[in-house]
Amino acid sequence: MEKMTQQSQKGFTLIELMIVVAIIGILAAVALPAYQDYTQKAQVAASIAEISGVRSAYDVAFSETRPDAFYTAANLGLAASTNRCSAFTINPPAADGAQATAIQCTMTGSGPVQGGSVTLSRTAGGVWSCASSIATKLSPSTCPGI
Repeated sequence: MEKMTQQSQKGFTLIELMIVVAIIGILAAVALPAYQDYTQKAQVAASIAEISGVRSAYDVAFSETRPDAFYTAANLGLAASTNRCSAFTINPPAADGAQATAIQCTMTGSGPVQGGSVTLSRTAGGVWSCASSIATKLSPSTCPGI
């Protein structure tokens, strides 16, 4: 008589492979938008970091009663453009030191960050505040968006 042997299954079935592919697809659909938001938040934060250091130079120039023509990006220590800011707008303070748009950065980045702006404002008492034209979900809490 012939002896029958049973072969064991090797590999995965088609349904098992399809389930794995479906799970990976769902994870990718959730992760990609979250990753894009994360990178855009980082771009906004980098833009803020590039102009935040100029506040002290602006305060020093005000305390030294520099003329309005002094308030340029170059005189305050900024390059014409940087990795995250394609242009800067510097406005001289009023006589009391206040300026609603003292320092502004036109941002470069991806999605809604491209062409947006970050603005540092100064009160007469020398208190600085930050505002952004980017959506609140992409702006840090210290620099609220719209």
